[in-house]
Amino acid sequence: MDIFDRISAYRAESDALQWRGNLKSYLELLAKDPTPAMTAHARVYEMIKSYGIEEVDGRKRYAFFEQEIFGLDHAIEKLVEEYFHSAARRLDVRKRILLLMGPVSGGKSTIVTLLKRGLEQYSRTEQGAVYAIAGCPMHEDPLHLIPHALRPHIEQELGIRIEGNLCPICQLRLEQEFQGDIEHVPVERVLLSEDRRIGIGTFSPSDPKSQDIADLTGSIDFSTITEFGSESDPRAYRFDGELNKANRGLMEFQEMLKCDEKFLWNLLSLTQEGNFKAGRFALISADEMIVAHTNEAEYKSFIANKKNEALQSRMIVMPIPYNLKVSEEEKIYAKLIKQSDMNHIHLAPHALRSAAIFSILSRLKESKKQGVDLVKKMRLYDGEEVEGFRDADLKELQTEFLDEGMSGIDPRYVINRISSALIKQDVACMGALDILRAIKDGLDQHASIVKEDRERYLNFINIARREYDELAKKEVQKAFVYSYEESAKTLFDNYLDNIEAFCNWTKIRDPLTDEELDPDEQLMRSIEEQIGISENAKKSFREEILIRISAYSRKGRKFQYHHHDRLREAIEKKLFADLKDIVKITTSTKTPDENQLKRINEVSKRLIDEHGYCPICANELLRYVGSLLNR
Repeated sequence: MDIFDRISAYRAESDALQWRGNLKSYLELLAKDPTPAMTAHARVYEMIKSYGIEEVDGRKRYAFFEQEIFGLDHAIEKLVEEYFHSAARRLDVRKRILLLMGPVSGGKSTIVTLLKRGLEQYSRTEQGAVYAIAGCPMHEDPLHLIPHALRPHIEQELGIRIEGNLCPICQLRLEQEFQGDIEHVPVERVLLSEDRRIGIGTFSPSDPKSQDIADLTGSIDFSTITEFGSESDPRAYRFDGELNKANRGLMEFQEMLKCDEKFLWNLLSLTQEGNFKAGRFALISADEMIVAHTNEAEYKSFIANKKNEALQSRMIVMPIPYNLKVSEEEKIYAKLIKQSDMNHIHLAPHALRSAAIFSILSRLKESKKQGVDLVKKMRLYDGEEVEGFRDADLKELQTEFLDEGMSGIDPRYVINRISSALIKQDVACMGALDILRAIKDGLDQHASIVKEDRERYLNFINIARREYDELAKKEVQKAFVYSYEESAKTLFDNYLDNIEAFCNWTKIRDPLTDEELDPDEQLMRSIEEQIGISENAKKSFREEILIRISAYSRKGRKFQYHHHDRLREAIEKKLFADLKDIVKITTSTKTPDENQLKRINEVSKRLIDEHGYCPICANELLRYVGSLLNR
């Protein structure tokens, strides 16, 4: 479709969403479907729900956040269930300011931006339709027109709740323009929009000496005072503050705790009673969710001040920590690079993973649990199976430190270093070592990194390098096997058959000759010796494997070689041990013969076709692994 056709179609869609009537027709609409009368908090929650909710391992995952927020499933679930869901059900938390508190570049602003964009889109759907009194500067709910004496009957009849009073402008119009006839006051459908300041507002603090409270609550229109004769005449007042314009939706309070106290006082009544004071008018009703965000240091300073107790009690603080999963951190970097003009540069497999390993290690805290180092903890958090640890151990680790993830290297630092490397090197492909080198070079330029932290971060870079070395060797060794998974599975199945016969004192039937044979001790030991299983320990190790198979079988799952960390390592080492000399000679020789050259080309093609490498990083990988194997 031509671009102008798309524009015309979008305009036609917007035109089709327009609706205009009066209070009578609006009430008839509510009689069929009361959802347009829901509160702003309910609208936010229903919008999130509309994208879908999936339950994974007893936890809820919300599709609404999945494209932009990575690795914060627990924090998001807590946010949605404890605040949005509760507030949508008119529980008392809707009378609280939502304060997202966490480290820099942790996703707080992204969450708020998603909510704002989501509300804009949701208001264009039938389920999220918003109706307002036509001409009202605050786009207020038409139900405010109904006198308080009539509300209980109408609420019961329509199955709705009516809260709030008419704004000063609409009160004046009702009396002068419509002579108190509420039935014919015009009602229209409105589409929430931050750009047009309908139902979505943003307040950002500036210099307290120059910033006016009018930015929040509106201001007197001095050009019309002479015309209307009084500052208490609503026609001489601009209802254009952020609290006015965010009515029916959401207001983002950026860096709220940096704000002057007088700006926060207005929020006390708004949160608790659903109204605020502006000019020389009675309290003005407002139905809006206030979302603020700040960092941990500012929050601690805020709560230390006793003068802030009233406001503090009207807040729900939701910690938004850094992501602690390597695979999810990779997605963050991939997303940020994709948004740039540098996404034409190929990133070698595991390049972003190496950076992610460094970042995650910097955010983890050393566990007091015996046998758990940072690398094992990192793998457990990322969903890998680590020998000797169960799901209960993972949950124990996750609850050991309540502030884990609230400090460490932020994604912006890493992406800044990757960006710097991409620009400086002007290369067609970038690998893991290039990125780790760029991160290391940036440590000296980072003013906030003290000497003690620098030593720790250098150690994490070395760990990330070692992790990459292992990945690189396995990648090349797998590529040398024509069908690695099939070979590993065959070796694994043979091993299981033999240990089962060994433990049960039975024979193995040869599939070709149908002859009954003793278990192949040589095969079993050649695998077990790869991970240091002694002759004395072999029986208990084999029995342990059979118990694990039985446990998986009871759960209706098939036991695979990668389900047992040490057995996976043994299978891989056995396969690689048989290959090591071939890989070593083929990758490190400077003048390969015809057969070696053919093998290199085959492996390189396999890396490109099956593993995501380009010709440049495939050749670099082969050379690098050759040098590793020769050390």
